[in-house]
Amino acid sequence: MASSSNSAKEAEAESTKLPNWVELPIEITANILGRLDTIDIVTNVCHVCPLWWNIFKYPLMWRSIRMNNILNYVPYDFHCVKSAYRDMNLLKIFFYAVHRSCGNLEVVDIEHFATDDLLHSVANNARNLRCLRLVHCWRISDEGFRKNVIKLQYLEELNISLMLPSHDSLVVLARSCPLLKSLTFLFADPLHQVGGLDNGGDYLTEIGWLAILDRCHLLESIDIHNCGNLYLSESLMKRFQEQIKDMRLPQSYWKIHDGQLIVV
Repeated sequence: MASSSNSAKEAEAESTKLPNWVELPIEITANILGRLDTIDIVTNVCHVCPLWWNIFKYPLMWRSIRMNNILNYVPYDFHCVKSAYRDMNLLKIFFYAVHRSCGNLEVVDIEHFATDDLLHSVANNARNLRCLRLVHCWRISDEGFRKNVIKLQYLEELNISLMLPSHDSLVVLARSCPLLKSLTFLFADPLHQVGGLDNGGDYLTEIGWLAILDRCHLLESIDIHNCGNLYLSESLMKRFQEQIKDMRLPQSYWKIHDGQLIVV
């Protein structure tokens, strides 16, 4: 009877025992770890145990670099971002991850701290990049964007929020990225921009957008709902409706869905 009771207790204990993460199949462990923020991977996760360190020796574990939660590591104050460069060595972490990727990068997702040098590193080491997201990265210049986007011919998704692309940049983007499927420009009124960004007067021109539409035949999603300075002529609106499946327009009560202009 006692033996039966002990067996039941052992079975119950076994069923409630926490899983031993080290005993998981390597494929599952790699899948889980690969979803973490790159800052955590480089500064913490790699050093947890020899198994995890060995997993991150494989270049294919670095197909994505995601550093979009830096405000979780510094106070929520935009002016603190500059000090974060020094305190957290964000650029060093990024360049380390690029080196580890050995050219296998497919996704780069960066917020706040990207520079021309960072984009140059992406262009030279990630020729097969599919997705590039640079949000609030106002240290990337228009010239820096043009020089580097020409090397990203396989790019399918681009988000360059808080950047002011000129007509020339849009034309270069159109010529260089024919596989583009999704394009997002989000930025506030230039009068409220930080960092002394120059409006320039020629960004997001109709000619630039027509160049995009003429060359990027796979493009089906555009988000420009914060681009209030864009003049949408009747002919440009017609092209958007004919070619773009889903689109958010500057007027917050307009959008295009399946080729139809909808008031929302």
